[in-house]
Order: sequence, then C-alpha cells, then structure tokens
Amino acid sequence: MAAAPRERSTFLGLLPWRERTAVAQALRTETVGGLVLLAAAVVALVWANSPWSGAYEQIRDFHFGISAFGLDLSVGHWTADGLLSIFFLVAGIELKRELVVGELRTPATAALPVIAAVCGMVVPAALYAVTATAGGGRLDGWAVPMATDIAFALAVLAVLSTHLPSALRAFLLTLAVVDDLGAILIIAIFFTSDLNFVALGGALAGLIVFYVLQRFRVTGWWWYVPLGIATWALMYNGGVHATVAGVAMGLLLRTIRDKGEAASPAERTSHLLHPFSAGVAVPLFALFAAGVGVSAASLGEVFTQPEPLGVVLGLVVGKTLGIFAGTYLAARFTRARLNPDLAWADVLALAVLAGIGFTVALLIGELAFPDPSDAEHIKAAVLIGSLMAAGLAALLIKRRNGIYRRLCEEEERDDDADGIPDIYQKADSVHGGAGADR
Repeated sequence: MAAAPRERSTFLGLLPWRERTAVAQALRTETVGGLVLLAAAVVALVWANSPWSGAYEQIRDFHFGISAFGLDLSVGHWTADGLLSIFFLVAGIELKRELVVGELRTPATAALPVIAAVCGMVVPAALYAVTATAGGGRLDGWAVPMATDIAFALAVLAVLSTHLPSALRAFLLTLAVVDDLGAILIIAIFFTSDLNFVALGGALAGLIVFYVLQRFRVTGWWWYVPLGIATWALMYNGGVHATVAGVAMGLLLRTIRDKGEAASPAERTSHLLHPFSAGVAVPLFALFAAGVGVSAASLGEVFTQPEPLGVVLGLVVGKTLGIFAGTYLAARFTRARLNPDLAWADVLALAVLAGIGFTVALLIGELAFPDPSDAEHIKAAVLIGSLMAAGLAALLIKRRNGIYRRLCEEEERDDDADGIPDIYQKADSVHGGAGADR
C-alpha cells in the first residue's frame, strides 16, 4: 500500500493565535519606536547640515565616564557601545523566544525564514565585494549592507498606513531576528581588537553566574543589573564589542514560564526594556550616528566611490535578490505552498522593504571604517540606500494595499465579540482542535 503524500505546509498562512498576539505586541512597540527613530534621523541630518553643526559635533565628541575602568567614552560611543547593548539584549530575548516557542523552534518551520535571511545577508555582502573589487576599493565594508532595521521598516509601513497581514509582518520580524544574530556574530568575530583575555574571562564568568542565577530561579533586579553592567564593562575592556554581552544575556534569560508564573523572566525583561530600547536607545544612537554632511559633492561620491556604491547596491539590489530568491528556492525545497490569498509579488515587496538597513548598518559602518572621513561616506550610503529601499517598497506595497486591507479585515472580524477573531474559530472547526491555542 502506497504511503499517503505528505501534506504541503502553507507559507505565510494564518499565524497561531498565541504567536500572532506575541508578534503584534512586539511590532506595536517597534512601530512607535521606528517613528521616533525616523524623527531622530531627520533631526540629526538637519542639525549636522545647519549653522549649528559645530555644536552637534561638540556634543557627539564630548567625553565622560570612569577612566580607571577604561570607560571614558564620547557621547557617540556611549550610544553605540552602551545604549545599543540594551537593543541587542532585547534582540537576544526575541531570538530566544523565536527559538523556543516561535517560528524557529522546529527545523521544518525554521528552514524557510532562516534560508531567506541567510541569502539576504550573503548576497548583499557578495555584491559589495564585487563592486568594491571592481572599483579598486577596500573590502572592509562587506558586512555593512547585511542587516535589516525592523523598526525603520515598520515606521515606513506606519507612515504609509498600510494593512499588511500579520503573517507578512511576522515573516519580516523573523528575517530581522536572524539578521540580528548574524550581525552580532560578525561583530564578535570580525570586529575585535587588542583582546584582553583577563577581562574576557571575567565577562565569561559573569555570564556563567547570570546563567546559574536563572537556573536556580533567583529573582530581583538587584542581582542582575549590577552583574549585567559589570559583564558589559568587562566585555568592552576585553576588546569584544560590548553589544555581544547584551545579546548573550538575552539568550540566557528563561523564556518558558514555570507553573503558576504570570510571565517568564524574558517576558518581564522585554516588557520593561523593549519600550526604552525602541523609543530611547536606538533613536539616540541614530541621532549621533546619522548626522552626516550632505552636499552635491558628497552625494556624488556615494555613487562614484566603490565602497559607498557597494553599500547602496547591497541594500537595494542585494537584499531584494537574496531574500526573494532564498524564499522562493526554500519554498520549493520544503514543498511549502504560498498562501493562495497572497502572491510572490508580496514577498518581493517584503524583500525590498528589508533593504532598509539603518541602525546595525550604521554601527558596522563605524566599526569597519574607523577613519571619520571614510565613515561619513559609508553613513551617507546607508541613508541613501535605506531611503531608496523604502521608496521602492512603498510603491510595491501601496499597489497591493487593497488586498491587504481585505485580508486584515478578515483576520480582525469578531462578530461574536468573544475577543478571538472568528477566523480562528473557523480554523478550530476545520482542524478539530483549539484553533486559538494552536
């Protein structure tokens, strides 16, 4: 007797209710933070190109801190090394959630978004390398166009007043989460200098203590805050970028709730820090990282010098080709069936939107090009590439917004007013299970 053919999974289909609720909560915070981020970037550009640009540079380069601990840093470095560590802590929590209860928890569900995200990192890096090599430039910036800025992308969607279905938003979030993991690995491996193994050993010991405290269910911020700050400082003095400490602690936080527990430590920490990360930490970093001088000559150099041109092409062309091709091939390889209510044009629009690489791209640009004049060109390229990707994505998404509006209305309809959309109860009757809890 022949075996029954394996049922094909649906790509970008209806999210499980719990997953959709968690994704919606995360994206709501990111959207508000993205709008603040957008405003901060605009302020930085206007300020840096105004008669008060000298004041901007003085504030950005002002040093303060504790010299004895090797922490006498400029305001710009405090935002990059300090505040962004909170951003990466939240990113680590989100990655842990995806690995434990989200889209990345099983190989079957993880394969497609991981392949898409990896292709979306490899192709931009390769395109940058080809462009830089062909123009006789430096390969240092190969990692700059690899990262997607989820907050900036969601801000674009908010400005457009789109009705993007939850499955598309969740896929974009998963891509960004995997991107963040790739970025932190790249920073940890390729952007380390003058390693101090004593300090790194202290940072590792701090992470081990952090894990033990979690293991034995020790609670109380007075344990974790001093330990986290000490681990961060030791990581910084060890020569590894301090943001690595943030993502490591995020991955160590317990995600699964114990019996009778209202929220896990990861959930509580994310609830407290996510608004600060999205609304304060990342915008302040953008304020002091995005302030580049804009002139006809500087804009022209973005498209004539190989390194910034490679960044622009990597973000606009490389991200689109990598994510779309990776998604299409992975769907064929895993025999996934695209949601019949959507089209591959929707995946293409999402791939273009993922070319908005702002926060992490600016951070890697500063690390890859420590010379201020070189860094200015790379920052300008990141801004121009992100704006081009945002504009193209806006055109593609707006063209399909009528379809998205209809799908969102179906997802939100709750005629019996029980708090759970009717579409999940229909799924419940079809599958014979608890549709809202699937």
